[in-house]
Amino acid sequence: MDVRKKLLVIGNGMASLRFLEEIIALQPSRFAITVAGEEPEPAYNRVLLSPLLAGEISPADVAMKPRTWYAANNITLLTSVVVTHLDPARRNATLSSGRSLDFDFCVLATGSEPIRLAVPGAGLKGVDIFRSLTDIPRLATPAVKGDSVIVIGGGLLGIEAAYGLQRAGARVTLIHLMDRLMERQLDAAASALLKSAIEAKGITVCLNAETARIEGAGHVQSLALVDGREIAASHVIMAVGVKPRAALAAESAIECRRGVVVDDQMQTNIPEIFAIGECAEHRGIAYGLVEPAYEHARVVARTLCGHDANYDGTVLATNLKVSGVPVFSAGDFSGKGAEHILWRDDHAGCYRKFVVRNGSLAGVVLVGDTTDALWYRDLIRSGAPIAPFRATLAFGRAYAEAA
Repeated sequence: MDVRKKLLVIGNGMASLRFLEEIIALQPSRFAITVAGEEPEPAYNRVLLSPLLAGEISPADVAMKPRTWYAANNITLLTSVVVTHLDPARRNATLSSGRSLDFDFCVLATGSEPIRLAVPGAGLKGVDIFRSLTDIPRLATPAVKGDSVIVIGGGLLGIEAAYGLQRAGARVTLIHLMDRLMERQLDAAASALLKSAIEAKGITVCLNAETARIEGAGHVQSLALVDGREIAASHVIMAVGVKPRAALAAESAIECRRGVVVDDQMQTNIPEIFAIGECAEHRGIAYGLVEPAYEHARVVARTLCGHDANYDGTVLATNLKVSGVPVFSAGDFSGKGAEHILWRDDHAGCYRKFVVRNGSLAGVVLVGDTTDALWYRDLIRSGAPIAPFRATLAFGRAYAEAA
């Protein structure tokens, strides 16, 4: 008779897999684990979807763990299934197949879903999103034909999608509502360098561009902007952001705001039900990045295995490589009311900005050379004084430590 506690993990993305790895490393025989994932494949590296679309890597490079890994670790993996109902009181979940699963502990790792603009024409054929592995075959077809494609959104998702489509053979126009790309991660100078690098690869960039409607007779033919401009295209990709997938939790009397509300152990308002990754909201913040999701996974695994663990939040860091140009930002990159240290080489396309507050590094932006990015990130997290090497801070770790 199996006396192990039943652990149900809802979702099989990168956060879910990291959680499983953490549990196995701590106490591999403590739980009878079942994982229910909506996608047909086991967890894969979503960060690599853009180079996969570009044809720079193969599907095998995106895979993380084969099905045999789950079986070898006594994990029951269910794919292509949706949890349609969660009953916290009865500790029971209902699947789209009609199957019922009992649990003692539940971890919600439902991730996020792409935001779709509610504009006229959004339902036309040729309007797509770029979020999962199943999107790749559909998007690769127009790209290979050399069709004109519009990508809406100049954040991380949009830039990655535009780059992947352009590399795959499409003629791409990237439109963005704001006056600069990646405004949540970059200042104006860094964004301008990134824009130049993207345009140098043949991608047209339109800023201050608000979508009014998408036009076509059954299929996309063009996109009209609020300012009257019209751009011809046969495909439109919406990449304007994501939102936590919290509907299942909200329907189950679990507290939700923007995401599933959790405490410092990533536990919801219902004991023994946790949330990790992009679906979770901790101290009012719903993170949409991989690193916080991995930290969530570690905290929940340790908590369930009887160890002390707390999540205190994450110093956000963004690392991106577009058209061969590395870009990195972390912490308070805008630095209002703080000291700024600036270094740039326009000929080399390099830019560095450091925000100093109360003698410590508070934020950083790097374009063109991100060699010491993680060292700068660690300085921000530690709050260590930079006075001993302030004069050489912009030149990297080796110079600073020599000083």
